[in-house]
Amino acid sequence: MKISYDPFNKWHKLARVSAFTAISLLGLIALWWVIAIIVDRTIIPTPLETWDALKYLVKNGDITTGRSVWTYISSSLGTFLKGFVLAFIVAFPLGLLLGCIKPLNELMSPSIEVLRPIAPVAWAPLFVVLWGYNFGPLMVVFVGIFFPLLTSVIFGVHKIDSNWIDAVKTLGATKSQIFTKVVVPASTPYLMNGVKVGLGIGWMCIVSAELYASPVGGLGFYISNMATIGYWPGVFAGIVLIGILGILTVTVADLLHKLISRKMGMEATS
Repeated sequence: MKISYDPFNKWHKLARVSAFTAISLLGLIALWWVIAIIVDRTIIPTPLETWDALKYLVKNGDITTGRSVWTYISSSLGTFLKGFVLAFIVAFPLGLLLGCIKPLNELMSPSIEVLRPIAPVAWAPLFVVLWGYNFGPLMVVFVGIFFPLLTSVIFGVHKIDSNWIDAVKTLGATKSQIFTKVVVPASTPYLMNGVKVGLGIGWMCIVSAELYASPVGGLGFYISNMATIGYWPGVFAGIVLIGILGILTVTVADLLHKLISRKMGMEATS
């Protein structure tokens, strides 16, 4: 029996995405295994050796400090979420203002473009010294997420169809009503696109920041500690955990993005 793919059937689309995901991940694991065999296995363990280290970490905790894996995950996740919330609170309203007020955007753009290309990890030593071990890593995450959010919101405001604004003006809407009823909702799907990009960068930042702020703990500290004693399966176990957390957070953001875009009657911009 011949089965043809229907792009409008949600089960067909789910099966297609699942198949491509499984093939992609299995291919990545196979490539990792081949590299581990070819290269020095004391530094690049096989996926099976990493799986054993991960099982030990989950069951017994860190082999050097005795801390549980959940202690490391909760520390990293807490810092990550605080940095994300702070970036969201600052970037969303600032992006709306810069998108709506052209002279302000022209004034701020040069400074933003100078700061935006700087890798967030470059700020880590300075932030840790300035704000200590608790707030310093949080600010590194903030910088990593802030600029993708800000630029996405500004872009979203600029992409608003002028006919929408003209239409509500003819209905007698005030400037504040245009802002709250048109500008803010219409830019939200673009904000969510920035959230997805920012979350990926945020996870890169948290690990880098925790390397400088070891007293905070977290998965970055765990990876650094395992590398110091030369236990490479433990290093890769930590990397795998970060990858899993990254996929989970980006997946949640992707679902929210699609839900909001659908409610707004817009195509998701990913």
